[in-house]
Amino acid sequence: MDKRLLAFKRLLDIMDDLREKCPWDKKQTFESLRILTIEETYELADAIIKKDQSGIEEEIGDLMLHMVFYAKIGSETNDFDISSALNKICEKLINRHPHIYGDVTVTSEEDVKQNWEQIKLKEGKGNKTVLGGVPNSLPAMVKAYRMQEKTKQVGFEWENKDQVWEKVEEELGELKTAIHTEKDPARIEDEFGDVLFSLINYARFLKIDPETALEKVNQKFKSRFEYIEKNASKDLMDMTLQEIDDLWNEAKNL
Repeated sequence: MDKRLLAFKRLLDIMDDLREKCPWDKKQTFESLRILTIEETYELADAIIKKDQSGIEEEIGDLMLHMVFYAKIGSETNDFDISSALNKICEKLINRHPHIYGDVTVTSEEDVKQNWEQIKLKEGKGNKTVLGGVPNSLPAMVKAYRMQEKTKQVGFEWENKDQVWEKVEEELGELKTAIHTEKDPARIEDEFGDVLFSLINYARFLKIDPETALEKVNQKFKSRFEYIEKNASKDLMDMTLQEIDDLWNEAKNL
């Protein structure tokens, strides 16, 4: 038998054992697993950013366990099982790749993405709007990027990156005006949000994932500040800003 199928069967058999015999596993529900699944997803994302191949492998396994766990719970109520879930995604992939499994011709990645979104709209899934498939619970930056990507597929898009940068500068100007003239914090917050949204749009035109870019900066900042903490000759509260900045520059040079 294919070693992939053997490994998957092994996981399914272990899941059956755990659900039957382990007190913790027997108590779990969709709701109790939800936050753990989110945590595992972020751990996979961390491993990907770090280019940790061993970590990616481990986190894929952890997430696969969660998928099997959900399917096991679904089978106990006869709502669905692992077979129906896998067959459903197989049918979806076939339906949304007519250039592979049908007679549609594509010439680029953009054609594929545009077809995908058009097919999703026809499928409906209870919500026939362009943005209906964007989960409300997505982090705000990821959600902004996904919404911009989706509306692009129906032609709502800037022609070039220069136009987008002009929009960034326009929004920055409106933010500056709001800061200097407005008394309403909500107005300033709104203008600040517009700046972020336009910068995310510009990142798309540069083919940069803004979430990944920001996380890399977060990790860089964390690493440099931890260097300061480790190499400070006295308590940080007793140091001058210049002394801290000197250590920061040492960290940068490293």
